[in-house]
This record gives sequence, C-alpha cells and structure tokens, in this order.
Amino acid sequence: MKNTLITFIVCCLACTLAIGQSKEEKEVAAAVEFLRKAMLDGDKASLDKIAAPELSYGHSSGTIEDKAAFIEALVSGKNDFVTIALSEQTVQMVGNSLALVRHKLKADTNNGGTPGTANIGILLVFQKQQGQWKLLARQAFKL
Repeated sequence: MKNTLITFIVCCLACTLAIGQSKEEKEVAAAVEFLRKAMLDGDKASLDKIAAPELSYGHSSGTIEDKAAFIEALVSGKNDFVTIALSEQTVQMVGNSLALVRHKLKADTNNGGTPGTANIGILLVFQKQQGQWKLLARQAFKL
C-alpha cells in the first residue's frame, strides 16, 4: 500500500510539472531527450540533426569541442555513454528562440574502452533555428 501511494504521488507531481510547461518548454524538453538518446546511440545523423553548426560543447574537464569534434568523439567511442540519467531539469525560455536548460547528469561510460562514471551538472543552451531546437552550447561542471 505504501509503495502504491508513493507511486501515485510521484505520478501526480510529474503530471503537474508537465501541465505547467509551455509549448516551447515541452519542445525543448523533447529536444533534450532527443540529444540524450543520440548520445547513448552514438548516432551520427541524430547528433548532426540536434547540434547547431556553431556548437560549443564544454566538458567538466575544461575540454571544448566544436560540432565536428563533439560528433566524432561519440561516434568513434572516444566518449561512449552506456547509460545517461538526467534529474532536476529546469527549462528557462529567453524570448521565443532561446532556452536555458539545467540538469544533473549521472552516467556509466566506456570511454575508449575504459569503464567509468560521470556525475556532473550541465547547462545547455538551445536556439530555435529554422523552426527546430538546436543545441548551441553546453557546459558541464563537476558536482
């Protein structure tokens, strides 16, 4: 009974948060999920689709990648995500064409064949370009 009640409360909270989001916020959240799946799959076409040509992708180590380097690192397995779990996500709209997304990321990795984990904070900047939300910038930081 206790687990049923907890499940019900969590579902109610999730529904309340989803209802409170604007159309644009929902679109941006969907773009974040698309990015998460593309990073897990290392799918070049999906990564190319979600990343803006001007992408600046910052790692918590201080490494900065452009769009080509970001995609190549994931496709080649240099950066290989086995799992990615996002939590505490917020979406802040800035006008109609810019969104700031913050969340925590926990992941299991296999970078270059070496198993590891990540527990980092993320700031994503999405820009609406030609009607599509594109990842313009990302900065990770150590928690």
